[in-house]
Amino acid sequence: MNLKQYVLTALAVSALTMPWTLGVTQAAAADAAAQPEAEPAPQAVSSAAATTAKTVKADAPIKVKQAKYSLKFDAKNYTKETLKLEGQDVAFRAYRDVVYTAKPASVASESMSIFIPEAYFQKGGTVNGYTAKTAPIFLPNGVGGYMPGESKEPSASERMSGGANASLVALSKGYVVAAPAVRGRTTVGDDGKTYVGKAPALLVDYKAAVRYLRHNRHRLPAGNTDRIISDGTSAGGALSALLGATGNSKEYDAELRAVGAANERDDIFAAMAYCPITDLDHADMAYEWMFNGVNEAYQHSAPMSPLLPLKAGSMPGALKVGDAVVPLGPGPVVQGDSAAADRPDNAPVEDSSAVEMTQAERVASDQLKALFPDYVNSLGLKDRQGRALTLDEDGTGSFADYIKSVYAASAQSALDAGEDLSALDWLTIENGMVKDVDLAKYAAWATRLKAAPAFDKFDRSSAENDEFGTTDNTPRHFTGFSLTRDKEAGATMATWDDVSRMNPMYFIGQQDVTVAPHWRIRHGAKDRDTSLAVPALLALKLQDSGYDVDFASPWGKGHAGDYDLAELFDWADGICKAADTRKK
Repeated sequence: MNLKQYVLTALAVSALTMPWTLGVTQAAAADAAAQPEAEPAPQAVSSAAATTAKTVKADAPIKVKQAKYSLKFDAKNYTKETLKLEGQDVAFRAYRDVVYTAKPASVASESMSIFIPEAYFQKGGTVNGYTAKTAPIFLPNGVGGYMPGESKEPSASERMSGGANASLVALSKGYVVAAPAVRGRTTVGDDGKTYVGKAPALLVDYKAAVRYLRHNRHRLPAGNTDRIISDGTSAGGALSALLGATGNSKEYDAELRAVGAANERDDIFAAMAYCPITDLDHADMAYEWMFNGVNEAYQHSAPMSPLLPLKAGSMPGALKVGDAVVPLGPGPVVQGDSAAADRPDNAPVEDSSAVEMTQAERVASDQLKALFPDYVNSLGLKDRQGRALTLDEDGTGSFADYIKSVYAASAQSALDAGEDLSALDWLTIENGMVKDVDLAKYAAWATRLKAAPAFDKFDRSSAENDEFGTTDNTPRHFTGFSLTRDKEAGATMATWDDVSRMNPMYFIGQQDVTVAPHWRIRHGAKDRDTSLAVPALLALKLQDSGYDVDFASPWGKGHAGDYDLAELFDWADGICKAADTRKK
Protein backbone atom coordinates (compact mmCIF):
# COMPACT_ATOMS: atom_id res chain seq x y z
CA MET A 1 0.00 0.00 0.00
CA ASN A 2 1.45 3.39 -0.97
CA LEU A 3 1.11 6.60 1.05
CA LYS A 4 -1.88 7.92 -0.87
CA GLN A 5 -3.72 4.62 -0.50
CA TYR A 6 -2.83 4.56 3.20
CA VAL A 7 -4.38 7.97 3.75
CA LEU A 8 -7.49 7.38 1.63
CA THR A 9 -8.12 4.10 3.42
CA ALA A 10 -7.69 5.85 6.75
CA LEU A 11 -10.30 8.45 5.84
CA ALA A 12 -12.76 5.83 4.67
CA VAL A 13 -12.84 3.67 7.76
CA SER A 14 -14.38 4.30 11.16
CA ALA A 15 -12.71 6.31 13.88
CA LEU A 16 -11.66 3.26 15.84
CA THR A 17 -9.54 2.02 12.93
CA MET A 18 -8.18 5.33 11.62
CA PRO A 19 -4.37 5.32 11.90
CA TRP A 20 -4.37 8.58 13.82
CA THR A 21 -6.97 7.31 16.30
CA LEU A 22 -5.69 3.76 16.69
CA GLY A 23 -4.41 4.82 20.07
CA VAL A 24 -8.03 4.82 21.27
CA THR A 25 -8.11 1.03 21.10
CA GLN A 26 -4.43 0.30 21.68
CA ALA A 27 -3.78 0.02 25.40
CA ALA A 28 -7.32 1.20 26.17
CA ALA A 29 -7.35 -0.67 29.44
CA ALA A 30 -4.06 0.89 30.48
CA ASP A 31 -5.46 4.32 29.69
CA ALA A 32 -8.50 3.77 31.81
CA ALA A 33 -6.35 2.86 34.78
CA ALA A 34 -3.73 5.55 34.30
CA GLN A 35 -5.83 8.52 33.20
CA PRO A 36 -9.53 7.78 32.66
CA GLU A 37 -10.42 11.35 31.71
CA ALA A 38 -7.83 11.37 28.89
CA GLU A 39 -10.08 9.27 26.62
CA PRO A 40 -13.49 10.30 25.25
CA ALA A 41 -16.37 7.88 25.08
CA PRO A 42 -16.32 5.64 21.98
CA GLN A 43 -19.45 7.34 20.62
CA ALA A 44 -17.74 10.74 20.77
CA VAL A 45 -14.69 9.38 19.00
CA SER A 46 -16.74 7.93 16.16
CA SER A 47 -18.81 11.07 15.75
CA ALA A 48 -15.86 13.44 15.75
CA ALA A 49 -13.80 11.36 13.37
CA ALA A 50 -16.72 10.76 11.03
CA THR A 51 -17.30 14.50 10.84
CA THR A 52 -13.62 15.01 10.13
CA ALA A 53 -13.59 12.39 7.38
CA LYS A 54 -16.35 14.26 5.54
CA THR A 55 -14.37 17.50 5.54
CA VAL A 56 -12.68 17.16 2.19
CA LYS A 57 -12.94 20.60 0.60
CA ALA A 58 -10.64 23.50 1.38
CA ASP A 59 -11.93 26.85 2.58
CA ALA A 60 -12.94 29.08 -0.32
CA PRO A 61 -10.09 31.36 -1.44
CA ILE A 62 -10.16 34.67 0.39
CA LYS A 63 -11.54 37.45 -1.78
CA VAL A 64 -10.23 40.86 -0.86
CA LYS A 65 -11.03 44.00 -2.81
CA GLN A 66 -7.64 45.30 -3.78
CA ALA A 67 -6.04 47.55 -6.36
CA LYS A 68 -4.58 45.57 -9.22
CA TYR A 69 -0.80 45.53 -9.60
CA SER A 70 1.18 45.08 -12.78
CA LEU A 71 3.11 41.84 -13.13
CA LYS A 72 5.61 43.55 -15.44
CA PHE A 73 9.07 43.91 -13.89
CA ASP A 74 10.44 47.47 -13.95
CA ALA A 75 14.15 47.17 -14.74
CA LYS A 76 14.71 50.92 -14.21
CA ASN A 77 13.67 51.05 -10.56
CA TYR A 78 16.82 50.14 -8.60
CA THR A 79 19.58 51.36 -6.34
CA LYS A 80 23.29 50.51 -6.59
CA GLU A 81 24.68 49.08 -3.37
CA THR A 82 27.86 47.50 -2.05
CA LEU A 83 28.55 45.31 0.98
CA LYS A 84 31.78 43.83 2.30
CA LEU A 85 32.36 40.08 2.44
CA GLU A 86 35.69 38.90 3.84
CA GLY A 87 37.23 42.26 2.96
CA GLN A 88 36.00 42.21 -0.64
CA ASP A 89 33.32 44.44 -2.14
CA VAL A 90 30.14 42.75 -3.34
CA ALA A 91 28.42 45.23 -5.65
CA PHE A 92 24.84 44.70 -6.76
CA ARG A 93 21.67 46.40 -7.90
CA ALA A 94 18.66 46.21 -5.60
CA TYR A 95 15.08 46.17 -6.87
CA ARG A 96 12.88 46.47 -3.79
CA ASP A 97 9.14 46.40 -3.11
CA VAL A 98 8.35 44.36 -6.21
CA VAL A 99 4.74 43.21 -5.81
CA TYR A 100 4.63 39.74 -7.31
CA THR A 101 0.86 39.16 -7.42
CA ALA A 102 -1.72 41.22 -9.30
CA LYS A 103 -4.30 41.11 -6.49
CA PRO A 104 -2.36 40.76 -3.23
CA ALA A 105 -4.26 40.03 -0.03
CA SER A 106 -1.39 41.80 1.76
CA VAL A 107 0.89 44.02 -0.30
CA ALA A 108 3.68 43.96 2.30
CA SER A 109 3.61 40.17 2.47
CA GLU A 110 3.40 39.61 -1.27
CA SER A 111 6.33 41.75 -2.35
CA MET A 112 9.92 40.74 -3.00
CA SER A 113 13.35 42.24 -3.38
CA ILE A 114 15.56 41.20 -6.28
CA PHE A 115 19.34 41.63 -6.11
CA ILE A 116 21.59 41.27 -9.16
CA PRO A 117 25.41 41.30 -9.17
CA GLU A 118 26.70 44.54 -10.75
CA ALA A 119 29.10 42.58 -12.96
CA TYR A 120 26.21 41.39 -15.11
CA PHE A 121 25.55 44.94 -16.24
CA GLN A 122 29.02 45.19 -17.74
CA LYS A 123 29.74 43.88 -21.21
CA GLY A 124 30.93 40.28 -20.95
CA GLY A 125 30.67 40.37 -17.14
CA THR A 126 30.98 37.06 -15.32
CA VAL A 127 31.00 35.93 -11.69
CA ASN A 128 32.12 32.45 -10.60
CA GLY A 129 31.82 31.23 -14.18
CA TYR A 130 28.24 32.47 -14.54
CA THR A 131 26.95 35.08 -16.97
CA ALA A 132 23.82 37.20 -16.84
CA LYS A 133 22.10 34.50 -18.88
CA THR A 134 23.26 31.47 -16.88
CA ALA A 135 23.23 32.87 -13.32
CA PRO A 136 21.13 30.68 -10.99
CA ILE A 137 18.39 32.35 -8.97
CA PHE A 138 18.61 31.90 -5.20
CA LEU A 139 15.15 32.05 -3.56
CA PRO A 140 15.49 32.25 0.25
CA ASN A 141 12.51 32.57 2.57
CA GLY A 142 12.50 34.11 6.02
CA VAL A 143 9.75 31.95 7.52
CA GLY A 144 10.02 30.65 11.10
CA GLY A 145 7.25 29.29 13.31
CA TYR A 146 4.90 29.63 10.34
CA MET A 147 4.97 33.37 11.00
CA PRO A 148 5.10 35.91 8.12
CA GLY A 149 8.38 35.61 6.24
CA GLU A 150 10.34 38.79 5.69
CA SER A 151 12.50 39.36 2.62
CA LYS A 152 15.99 37.98 3.24
CA GLU A 153 18.07 41.04 2.35
CA PRO A 154 21.82 40.62 1.85
CA SER A 155 23.62 41.21 5.14
CA ALA A 156 27.23 41.05 6.27
CA SER A 157 26.14 40.21 9.82
CA GLU A 158 23.48 37.58 10.39
CA ARG A 159 22.59 36.02 13.73
CA MET A 160 22.19 32.40 12.65
CA SER A 161 25.22 32.09 10.35
CA GLY A 162 27.48 34.18 12.57
CA GLY A 163 28.67 36.14 9.54
CA ALA A 164 27.37 37.04 6.12
CA ASN A 165 23.94 35.65 5.39
CA ALA A 166 23.07 33.32 2.53
CA SER A 167 21.79 36.14 0.32
CA LEU A 168 25.08 38.04 0.41
CA VAL A 169 27.13 34.89 -0.11
CA ALA A 170 24.89 33.98 -3.05
CA LEU A 171 25.54 37.37 -4.66
CA SER A 172 29.28 36.93 -4.18
CA LYS A 173 29.01 33.58 -5.97
CA GLY A 174 27.24 35.12 -8.96
CA TYR A 175 23.66 34.16 -8.09
CA VAL A 176 20.71 36.46 -8.62
CA VAL A 177 18.85 36.69 -5.30
CA ALA A 178 15.05 36.90 -5.34
CA ALA A 179 13.91 37.28 -1.74
CA PRO A 180 10.12 37.25 -1.35
CA ALA A 181 8.17 38.18 1.73
CA VAL A 182 5.33 35.70 2.26
CA ARG A 183 2.19 35.63 4.34
CA GLY A 184 2.16 33.78 7.65
CA ARG A 185 -0.33 32.66 10.24
CA THR A 186 -0.65 36.13 11.84
CA THR A 187 -0.90 38.12 8.60
CA VAL A 188 -3.93 40.40 8.50
CA GLY A 189 -5.22 41.36 5.07
CA ASP A 190 -5.05 44.90 3.81
CA ASP A 191 -8.77 45.17 4.49
CA GLY A 192 -7.94 45.00 8.21
CA LYS A 193 -10.67 42.44 8.77
CA THR A 194 -9.41 38.97 7.93
CA TYR A 195 -6.47 36.71 8.69
CA VAL A 196 -5.18 35.88 5.22
CA GLY A 197 -2.03 33.89 5.99
CA LYS A 198 -3.38 30.54 7.16
CA ALA A 199 -2.44 27.31 5.37
CA PRO A 200 -1.59 27.06 2.54
CA ALA A 201 -1.09 30.83 1.96
CA LEU A 202 2.68 30.83 2.56
CA LEU A 203 3.19 28.21 -0.16
CA VAL A 204 0.80 29.97 -2.51
CA ASP A 205 2.95 33.10 -2.16
CA TYR A 206 6.23 31.23 -2.67
CA LYS A 207 4.78 29.71 -5.83
CA ALA A 208 3.52 33.11 -6.98
CA ALA A 209 7.04 34.53 -6.57
CA VAL A 210 8.43 31.78 -8.82
CA ARG A 211 5.71 32.45 -11.37
CA TYR A 212 6.51 36.18 -11.32
CA LEU A 213 10.16 35.47 -12.09
CA ARG A 214 9.21 33.19 -14.98
CA HIS A 215 6.71 35.75 -16.26
CA ASN A 216 9.55 38.28 -16.41
CA ARG A 217 12.32 36.00 -17.64
CA HIS A 218 12.90 38.28 -20.67
CA ARG A 219 12.67 41.49 -18.61
CA LEU A 220 15.02 40.54 -15.77
CA PRO A 221 18.52 41.89 -16.47
CA ALA A 222 19.98 38.56 -15.30
CA GLY A 223 18.98 35.17 -13.97
CA ASN A 224 18.17 31.74 -15.37
CA THR A 225 14.59 30.91 -14.41
CA ASP A 226 15.30 27.23 -15.07
CA ARG A 227 17.85 27.27 -12.22
CA ILE A 228 15.74 28.48 -9.27
CA ILE A 229 16.96 27.17 -5.90
CA SER A 230 14.89 27.61 -2.73
CA ASP A 231 16.27 27.79 0.81
CA GLY A 232 14.65 27.88 4.25
CA THR A 233 15.02 26.86 7.90
CA SER A 234 12.52 25.28 10.32
CA ALA A 235 9.02 26.12 9.07
CA GLY A 236 10.90 27.85 6.26
CA GLY A 237 12.64 24.54 5.59
CA ALA A 238 9.21 22.95 5.32
CA LEU A 239 8.19 25.71 2.92
CA SER A 240 11.28 25.11 0.78
CA ALA A 241 10.49 21.39 0.71
CA LEU A 242 6.86 22.07 -0.20
CA LEU A 243 7.87 24.32 -3.07
CA GLY A 244 10.27 21.66 -4.34
CA ALA A 245 7.74 18.84 -4.05
CA THR A 246 4.59 20.48 -5.45
CA GLY A 247 5.76 22.05 -8.72
CA ASN A 248 2.85 22.84 -11.05
CA SER A 249 0.33 20.98 -8.92
CA LYS A 250 -3.20 22.07 -9.79
CA GLU A 251 -4.27 21.74 -6.16
CA TYR A 252 -3.21 25.34 -5.48
CA ASP A 253 -4.69 26.89 -8.62
CA ALA A 254 -7.75 28.47 -6.97
CA GLU A 255 -5.64 30.30 -4.40
CA LEU A 256 -3.09 31.36 -7.01
CA ARG A 257 -5.87 32.82 -9.17
CA ALA A 258 -7.36 34.59 -6.15
CA VAL A 259 -4.15 36.58 -5.57
CA GLY A 260 -3.54 37.14 -9.27
CA ALA A 261 -0.42 35.02 -9.69
CA ALA A 262 1.12 34.93 -13.16
CA ASN A 263 0.01 32.09 -15.42
CA GLU A 264 3.41 30.37 -15.45
CA ARG A 265 5.14 27.23 -14.17
CA ASP A 266 6.10 27.14 -10.49
CA ASP A 267 8.48 24.16 -10.42
CA ILE A 268 12.07 24.77 -9.31
CA PHE A 269 15.49 23.28 -9.98
CA ALA A 270 16.56 22.50 -6.41
CA ALA A 271 15.38 22.76 -2.80
CA MET A 272 17.54 23.34 0.25
CA ALA A 273 15.80 22.55 3.55
CA TYR A 274 17.30 22.99 7.01
CA CYS A 275 15.52 21.20 9.88
CA PRO A 276 12.14 21.22 8.09
CA ILE A 277 9.11 21.17 10.40
CA THR A 278 7.04 19.14 7.97
CA ASP A 279 4.87 16.02 7.53
CA LEU A 280 2.78 17.62 10.26
CA ASP A 281 -0.02 15.05 10.29
CA HIS A 282 2.53 12.36 11.26
CA ALA A 283 5.08 14.47 13.11
CA ASP A 284 3.59 13.74 16.54
CA MET A 285 4.00 10.00 15.97
CA ALA A 286 7.59 10.45 14.80
CA TYR A 287 8.42 12.67 17.76
CA GLU A 288 7.19 10.14 20.31
CA TRP A 289 8.90 7.27 18.49
CA MET A 290 12.13 9.15 19.13
CA PHE A 291 11.53 10.77 22.54
CA ASN A 292 9.11 8.42 24.30
CA GLY A 293 10.44 7.72 27.80
CA VAL A 294 11.98 11.17 28.16
CA ASN A 295 9.39 12.82 30.37
CA GLU A 296 10.70 16.36 30.84
CA ALA A 297 10.16 19.08 28.22
CA TYR A 298 12.03 22.35 27.74
CA GLN A 299 9.30 24.30 25.98
CA HIS A 300 6.69 25.48 28.41
CA SER A 301 6.72 29.17 29.24
CA ALA A 302 5.16 30.93 26.26
CA PRO A 303 2.29 29.21 24.48
CA MET A 304 1.86 30.23 20.85
CA SER A 305 -1.86 30.93 21.25
CA PRO A 306 -4.54 31.98 21.92
CA LEU A 307 -4.00 35.11 19.88
CA LEU A 308 -5.80 38.26 20.90
CA PRO A 309 -8.92 39.04 18.90
CA LEU A 310 -8.29 40.73 15.58
CA LYS A 311 -8.65 44.50 15.48
CA ALA A 312 -8.87 46.54 12.31
CA GLY A 313 -5.40 47.38 11.07
CA SER A 314 -3.63 45.05 13.49
CA MET A 315 -0.44 43.54 12.11
CA PRO A 316 0.65 40.95 12.88
CA GLY A 317 -1.08 40.45 16.25
CA ALA A 318 -0.11 39.59 19.81
CA LEU A 319 -0.08 36.77 22.30
CA LYS A 320 -1.85 36.76 25.65
CA VAL A 321 0.67 35.28 28.13
CA GLY A 322 -0.80 35.38 31.62
CA ASP A 323 -1.75 39.01 32.18
CA ALA A 324 0.81 40.28 29.68
CA VAL A 325 0.28 41.15 26.04
CA VAL A 326 3.31 40.17 23.95
CA PRO A 327 3.60 41.67 20.44
CA LEU A 328 4.46 39.21 17.69
CA GLY A 329 7.29 41.06 16.03
CA PRO A 330 10.34 39.91 14.06
CA GLY A 331 12.00 37.46 16.41
CA PRO A 332 11.19 34.84 19.01
CA VAL A 333 8.97 35.60 21.97
CA VAL A 334 11.23 35.30 25.01
CA GLN A 335 9.61 34.26 28.27
CA GLY A 336 10.45 32.31 31.38
CA ASP A 337 13.96 31.50 32.60
CA SER A 338 15.69 32.38 29.35
CA ALA A 339 15.44 31.38 25.73
CA ALA A 340 18.08 29.66 23.65
CA ALA A 341 19.96 32.19 21.55
CA ASP A 342 20.73 30.07 18.51
CA ARG A 343 17.19 29.40 17.34
CA PRO A 344 15.71 30.76 14.10
CA ASP A 345 13.59 33.90 14.17
CA ASN A 346 10.04 33.19 15.34
CA ALA A 347 10.84 29.61 16.35
CA PRO A 348 8.91 28.56 19.47
CA VAL A 349 10.64 29.30 22.75
CA GLU A 350 13.13 26.98 24.44
CA ASP A 351 13.65 27.44 28.17
CA SER A 352 16.67 26.65 30.28
CA SER A 353 14.72 24.47 32.73
CA ALA A 354 12.48 21.48 32.11
CA VAL A 355 8.97 20.65 33.29
CA GLU A 356 7.63 17.14 33.91
CA MET A 357 5.02 15.92 31.45
CA THR A 358 1.58 15.19 32.87
CA GLN A 359 0.15 11.70 33.05
CA ALA A 360 -2.15 12.47 30.11
CA GLU A 361 0.84 13.59 28.06
CA ARG A 362 2.72 10.40 28.90
CA VAL A 363 -0.28 8.31 27.85
CA ALA A 364 -0.43 10.24 24.58
CA SER A 365 3.30 9.65 24.07
CA ASP A 366 2.85 5.87 24.42
CA GLN A 367 -0.09 5.84 22.02
CA LEU A 368 1.57 8.01 19.38
CA LYS A 369 4.75 5.95 19.45
CA ALA A 370 2.66 2.83 18.85
CA LEU A 371 1.10 4.40 15.73
CA PHE A 372 4.35 5.29 13.98
CA PRO A 373 5.35 1.82 12.65
CA ASP A 374 2.19 1.52 10.55
CA TYR A 375 2.91 4.87 8.92
CA VAL A 376 6.55 4.05 8.18
CA ASN A 377 5.62 0.65 6.79
CA SER A 378 2.93 2.17 4.55
CA LEU A 379 5.60 4.15 2.69
CA GLY A 380 7.41 1.11 1.30
CA LEU A 381 10.81 2.79 1.55
CA LYS A 382 14.22 1.30 0.79
CA ASP A 383 17.80 2.35 1.45
CA ARG A 384 20.39 2.89 -1.30
CA GLN A 385 21.16 -0.84 -1.30
CA GLY A 386 17.53 -1.70 -1.94
CA ARG A 387 16.80 -3.03 1.55
CA ALA A 388 13.28 -2.45 2.89
CA LEU A 389 13.09 0.04 5.75
CA THR A 390 10.38 -0.97 8.20
CA LEU A 391 9.52 -0.93 11.88
CA ASP A 392 8.22 -3.68 14.11
CA GLU A 393 5.38 -3.02 16.54
CA ASP A 394 7.85 -2.20 19.31
CA GLY A 395 9.48 0.52 17.19
CA THR A 396 12.62 -1.40 16.32
CA GLY A 397 13.59 -2.59 12.88
CA SER A 398 15.54 -1.64 9.78
CA PHE A 399 14.25 1.95 9.71
CA ALA A 400 15.51 2.42 13.27
CA ASP A 401 18.84 0.99 12.15
CA TYR A 402 18.89 3.52 9.30
CA ILE A 403 18.35 6.41 11.74
CA LYS A 404 21.17 5.01 13.87
CA SER A 405 23.43 5.03 10.82
CA VAL A 406 22.72 8.71 10.18
CA TYR A 407 23.67 9.63 13.75
CA ALA A 408 26.68 7.32 13.59
CA ALA A 409 27.94 9.04 10.44
CA SER A 410 27.54 12.41 12.14
CA ALA A 411 29.46 11.27 15.22
CA GLN A 412 32.15 9.70 13.05
CA SER A 413 32.72 13.04 11.32
CA ALA A 414 33.25 14.63 14.74
CA LEU A 415 35.67 11.88 15.77
CA ASP A 416 37.60 12.27 12.52
CA ALA A 417 37.85 16.00 13.23
CA GLY A 418 39.51 15.26 16.58
CA GLU A 419 36.57 15.68 18.98
CA ASP A 420 36.49 13.63 22.16
CA LEU A 421 33.15 11.79 22.33
CA SER A 422 34.13 9.29 25.00
CA ALA A 423 31.67 10.76 27.53
CA LEU A 424 28.64 10.05 25.34
CA ASP A 425 26.99 6.88 26.63
CA TRP A 426 24.73 6.57 23.58
CA LEU A 427 27.68 5.88 21.30
CA THR A 428 29.69 2.66 21.14
CA ILE A 429 33.17 3.59 19.90
CA GLU A 430 35.95 1.10 19.21
CA ASN A 431 39.38 2.00 17.83
CA GLY A 432 38.20 5.40 16.67
CA MET A 433 35.13 4.02 14.89
CA VAL A 434 31.47 4.47 15.84
CA LYS A 435 30.10 0.93 16.05
CA ASP A 436 26.61 1.44 17.45
CA VAL A 437 24.02 4.03 18.55
CA ASP A 438 21.53 3.62 21.40
CA LEU A 439 18.51 5.71 20.37
CA ALA A 440 16.90 5.70 23.82
CA LYS A 441 20.07 7.04 25.42
CA TYR A 442 20.47 9.49 22.54
CA ALA A 443 16.99 10.91 23.29
CA ALA A 444 17.89 11.36 26.96
CA TRP A 445 21.14 13.11 25.96
CA ALA A 446 19.49 15.40 23.42
CA THR A 447 16.57 16.07 25.83
CA ARG A 448 12.95 16.55 24.88
CA LEU A 449 11.88 20.01 23.71
CA LYS A 450 8.13 19.51 23.34
CA ALA A 451 5.61 17.69 25.53
CA ALA A 452 3.26 15.22 23.84
CA PRO A 453 1.68 15.85 21.45
CA ALA A 454 4.49 17.98 20.11
CA PHE A 455 2.59 19.65 17.27
CA ASP A 456 -1.17 19.10 17.34
CA LYS A 457 -1.80 20.12 20.94
CA PHE A 458 -4.98 18.91 22.59
CA ASP A 459 -5.81 22.53 23.49
CA ARG A 460 -4.80 23.80 20.02
CA SER A 461 -2.05 25.99 21.47
CA SER A 462 0.80 25.29 19.05
CA ALA A 463 2.06 27.39 16.16
CA GLU A 464 0.92 24.61 13.84
CA ASN A 465 -2.62 24.68 15.25
CA ASP A 466 -2.64 28.41 14.52
CA GLU A 467 -1.23 27.83 11.03
CA PHE A 468 -4.21 25.58 10.29
CA GLY A 469 -6.60 28.12 11.82
CA THR A 470 -9.57 29.87 10.28
CA THR A 471 -9.70 33.31 8.69
CA ASP A 472 -11.24 34.63 11.91
CA ASN A 473 -8.17 33.28 13.74
CA THR A 474 -9.59 30.21 15.46
CA PRO A 475 -6.88 27.51 15.75
CA ARG A 476 -7.77 24.03 14.50
CA HIS A 477 -6.56 20.48 14.81
CA PHE A 478 -4.90 18.67 11.92
CA THR A 479 -4.96 15.09 13.25
CA GLY A 480 -7.91 13.00 14.34
CA PHE A 481 -5.80 11.79 17.27
CA SER A 482 -5.79 15.22 18.92
CA LEU A 483 -9.27 16.26 17.80
CA THR A 484 -10.81 13.30 19.65
CA ARG A 485 -8.92 14.24 22.81
CA ASP A 486 -9.80 17.94 22.84
CA LYS A 487 -12.16 18.51 25.79
CA GLU A 488 -13.44 21.85 24.55
CA ALA A 489 -16.85 21.76 22.91
CA GLY A 490 -16.83 22.91 19.32
CA ALA A 491 -13.18 22.08 18.59
CA THR A 492 -12.74 21.57 14.87
CA MET A 493 -10.24 20.15 12.43
CA ALA A 494 -8.69 21.74 9.37
CA THR A 495 -9.93 20.50 6.03
CA TRP A 496 -8.20 17.50 4.53
CA ASP A 497 -7.25 19.60 1.49
CA ASP A 498 -5.37 22.08 3.65
CA VAL A 499 -3.66 19.39 5.72
CA SER A 500 -2.54 17.42 2.68
CA ARG A 501 -1.42 20.52 0.77
CA MET A 502 0.99 21.32 3.60
CA ASN A 503 2.72 17.93 3.39
CA PRO A 504 5.28 17.34 0.62
CA MET A 505 5.05 13.57 1.12
CA TYR A 506 1.69 13.45 -0.65
CA PHE A 507 3.00 14.99 -3.87
CA ILE A 508 6.18 13.01 -4.54
CA GLY A 509 5.30 10.51 -7.22
CA GLN A 510 2.14 12.22 -8.49
CA GLN A 511 2.09 12.22 -12.28
CA ASP A 512 0.85 15.79 -12.64
CA VAL A 513 3.49 17.27 -10.33
CA THR A 514 7.01 18.39 -11.26
CA VAL A 515 9.27 17.63 -8.29
CA ALA A 516 12.60 19.46 -8.06
CA PRO A 517 15.35 17.14 -9.34
CA HIS A 518 17.91 18.16 -6.67
CA TRP A 519 17.61 18.25 -2.86
CA ARG A 520 19.85 19.15 0.06
CA ILE A 521 18.35 18.39 3.48
CA ARG A 522 20.03 19.00 6.84
CA HIS A 523 18.88 18.21 10.40
CA GLY A 524 21.32 18.89 13.24
CA ALA A 525 22.45 15.97 15.37
CA LYS A 526 21.05 17.68 18.47
CA ASP A 527 17.90 19.10 16.88
CA ARG A 528 14.77 18.03 18.74
CA ASP A 529 12.22 20.51 17.40
CA THR A 530 11.08 17.56 15.32
CA SER A 531 12.31 13.99 15.09
CA LEU A 532 15.16 13.16 12.70
CA ALA A 533 12.73 10.59 11.32
CA VAL A 534 10.68 13.35 9.65
CA PRO A 535 13.36 14.74 7.28
CA ALA A 536 14.76 11.21 6.90
CA LEU A 537 11.43 9.94 5.55
CA LEU A 538 11.26 12.88 3.16
CA ALA A 539 14.80 12.26 1.94
CA LEU A 540 14.19 8.52 1.53
CA LYS A 541 10.95 8.99 -0.38
CA LEU A 542 12.65 11.43 -2.75
CA GLN A 543 15.65 9.13 -3.14
CA ASP A 544 13.46 6.09 -3.82
CA SER A 545 11.57 8.13 -6.43
CA GLY A 546 14.77 8.77 -8.36
CA TYR A 547 15.69 12.29 -7.24
CA ASP A 548 19.17 13.50 -6.34
CA VAL A 549 19.28 13.83 -2.53
CA ASP A 550 22.07 15.00 -0.22
CA PHE A 551 20.89 14.27 3.35
CA ALA A 552 22.92 14.53 6.55
CA SER A 553 22.74 15.31 10.27
CA PRO A 554 25.63 17.70 11.03
CA TRP A 555 27.35 17.15 14.36
CA GLY A 556 27.03 19.87 16.98
CA LYS A 557 24.06 21.54 15.31
CA GLY A 558 20.66 22.07 16.86
CA HIS A 559 17.63 23.73 15.34
CA ALA A 560 19.34 26.10 12.96
CA GLY A 561 20.19 26.70 9.33
CA ASP A 562 22.59 28.36 6.88
CA TYR A 563 25.51 27.35 9.11
CA ASP A 564 27.50 25.75 6.27
CA LEU A 565 27.21 28.29 3.47
CA ALA A 566 30.50 27.32 1.81
CA GLU A 567 29.34 23.71 1.49
CA LEU A 568 25.84 24.77 0.51
CA PHE A 569 27.00 26.84 -2.46
CA ASP A 570 29.60 24.26 -3.46
CA TRP A 571 26.71 21.84 -3.76
CA ALA A 572 24.57 24.36 -5.65
CA ASP A 573 27.43 25.20 -8.03
CA GLY A 574 27.98 21.51 -8.66
CA ILE A 575 24.42 20.77 -9.74
CA CYS A 576 24.02 24.01 -11.74
CA LYS A 577 27.28 23.74 -13.66
CA ALA A 578 26.78 20.04 -14.31
CA ALA A 579 23.33 20.78 -15.74
CA ASP A 580 24.72 23.63 -17.88
CA THR A 581 27.43 21.33 -19.22
CA ARG A 582 24.88 18.67 -20.15
CA LYS A 583 22.74 21.31 -21.86
CA LYS A 584 25.66 22.34 -24.07
